[in-house]
Amino acid sequence: MGERIGDMQGVDYIHFIIPGIILMTVIQNSYANTVASFFLAKFNHSIEELLISPVSYWVILLGYISGGVARGLAVGLSVFVAISFFVDLPIYSAFIVFIIFFLTAVLFSLAGFINAVFAQSFDDITIVPTFILMPMIYLGGLFYSIEILPEFWQDVSKFNPIYYMVDGFRMGFLGSSTTNIVDSIMVLLLMIILLSLLAFYLLKRGISTKT
Repeated sequence: MGERIGDMQGVDYIHFIIPGIILMTVIQNSYANTVASFFLAKFNHSIEELLISPVSYWVILLGYISGGVARGLAVGLSVFVAISFFVDLPIYSAFIVFIIFFLTAVLFSLAGFINAVFAQSFDDITIVPTFILMPMIYLGGLFYSIEILPEFWQDVSKFNPIYYMVDGFRMGFLGSSTTNIVDSIMVLLLMIILLSLLAFYLLKRGISTKT
């Protein structure tokens, strides 16, 4: 496939897309774990036991997010190990790889938690991943460099936060990116802070959890 498409950002295509594929599994699994865990706790009313227990809301939130992060990292690492048997993937900076890896798992665990808070049925926990998350992933430079797009669509792509995650993660492997790695990390940290505050507020107010 790489021979047919050619190079992308100065590297062969197969090496270009692998970081994005790994990160996609992290996004999907960290999100899916948290949204399913919290929604099932609501559905079974077991969340009520947690809410009346002498445990702070931050600890409850941290517990659910930790589960999503653990699953996201475990699956992402498994995909990386499996791919390494077939492709010699270089690592330019293990630090950058880990930071983007971890922060992405945290961010989408939080997003899954918020989705679960508002979900009223099992269908509701699939709407966001299907109609919002997946299009954002595929339009985030996973399979292509935004440099090949017209200038207008390059500017549009920069409003997609997943673009910064994929590009930063690719930087950690290949040493090349279309954005500053600091910008990628700052976007992740800012969104984590915002979603953490929102998730805590929703949990504390008992939105769709207290009856």
